Amino acid sequence: MTDTPATAPATTAPAVTRHRIDATDIARVAVFAGIIAVLGLPGGFTIFGAVPITAQTLGVMLAGAVLGPWLGALSMTVFLGLVAIGLPLLSGGRGGLGVFVGPSAGYLIGFVVGALVIGLIVHAGRRKPTLWRTFTGIVVGGIVVVYAFGIPLQALITRLPLGETFLTSLVFLPGDLIKAVLATAITMTLLRAYPRAFRRTWR
Repeated sequence: MTDTPATAPATTAPAVTRHRIDATDIARVAVFAGIIAVLGLPGGFTIFGAVPITAQTLGVMLAGAVLGPWLGALSMTVFLGLVAIGLPLLSGGRGGLGVFVGPSAGYLIGFVVGALVIGLIVHAGRRKPTLWRTFTGIVVGGIVVVYAFGIPLQALITRLPLGETFLTSLVFLPGDLIKAVLATAITMTLLRAYPRAFRRTWR
């Protein structure tokens, strides 16, 4: 007589739920694209370079932190798509395809990737955002990533040495750090006052 192995009880794997973009998500994406456009209305100014200092990176930071990685990146893509067709949504009323071959081109690309990275860090592991993880994500995505795309392309387009371009671009840093603190404060305030704005279920 041979022993028959005990049959392990059947287990069912947890269902994987995929979030599909619905009308509310589309509206949220449009709202943040609009926020970035509004932040460009005051215009910008340049110091030691051809790239203007503007408030629009604040919108990038908020989009990634509130919408999350994919919708945040989508809102940036929608915004840049509107710029590409000629709408004067960038600071100083700039728009059209020409801005994508100008000194600011790398920074514009960085908007999309930066929002993605911010969302990945802020909402890492589907955990509820914390103060320090939010600030870290905003600094990494909204400053480091944007600079990583912006500075090399600016150097290439302006034909200036990379080191010189990097040093002159440091003029952006104090203002961007202030915007990072402000974006973190807004995100954490919204999290406490109206968590439904994030449309997420946290662990």
